[in-house]
Amino acid sequence: MAELKEISSNKIFGGYQKVFSHQSKELSCSMNFAIFLPSDSADKKFPVLYYLSGLTCNELNMVQKSGFQQFAAKHNIIVVCPDTSPRNIENLDTSDFNYDFGYGAGFYVDSTVEKYKNFRMYSYISSELIEVVNNNFPTLVDKQSIFGHSMGGHGSLICALKNPGLYKSVSAFAPISNPVNCPWGNKNFTGYLGDNKDEWKAYDATELVGKYNGPPLEIFVDQGSEDQFLKENQLLPNNLIDAAKKAQVPIIYKLREGYDHSYFFIATFMGEHIEYHAKFLNN
Repeated sequence: MAELKEISSNKIFGGYQKVFSHQSKELSCSMNFAIFLPSDSADKKFPVLYYLSGLTCNELNMVQKSGFQQFAAKHNIIVVCPDTSPRNIENLDTSDFNYDFGYGAGFYVDSTVEKYKNFRMYSYISSELIEVVNNNFPTLVDKQSIFGHSMGGHGSLICALKNPGLYKSVSAFAPISNPVNCPWGNKNFTGYLGDNKDEWKAYDATELVGKYNGPPLEIFVDQGSEDQFLKENQLLPNNLIDAAKKAQVPIIYKLREGYDHSYFFIATFMGEHIEYHAKFLNN
């Protein structure tokens, strides 16, 4: 069982918002994650909802800006918010790092480039973190779902599509839907995976949805119409929609008039997303 160190604990909506650190085997460094535990967590077990944050974020952005705790408390769901990249790596050359590559920008892939061998966020999220949470908290091990924002929306989609049956549901706020065809994806996939673009497709939701073969899975995508990154062709949701329809994978797409890419957008529709996941997790 992983040894956890409690960093903070705050009571909120009858439950507790906590932050822990642990030593990650996948990333070979210390990692933080935040976890919301409903009020009577000492007496029963709960489903788990994982939230993946976007570029420049860490485990606290969702915790402090989205107001999710009131909805998680209402539906009795544990919510886990991991960091977005490994950070505490010794002797790492960070000269190429920027806001959109490196710390705060793990892109939820398993790097195959030796220089960034610690950047194995895909395996950390979809395997190790789940084990850590299930071994240390009162979870229903067969009831978990995943969602995220932007880079984290990309991460949530690929985790669900690459692991049929692992998650009961998936949703995303303004996801990077087709990274092999956008500037952010090209930069990060080249940096973490090298120049072979065929290997990039293994971490692209638009590519993966056409190959999905597993239990029925519905995709829920939320997008603000005034999102600057939508206009800059970083997100490309229409490519995902077209691919999902072609593959006959059900997809819900809500274009929210006037909303941007910020946590103001996320906070507005957070309750709807948690209610959506609750339908699957509390069934």
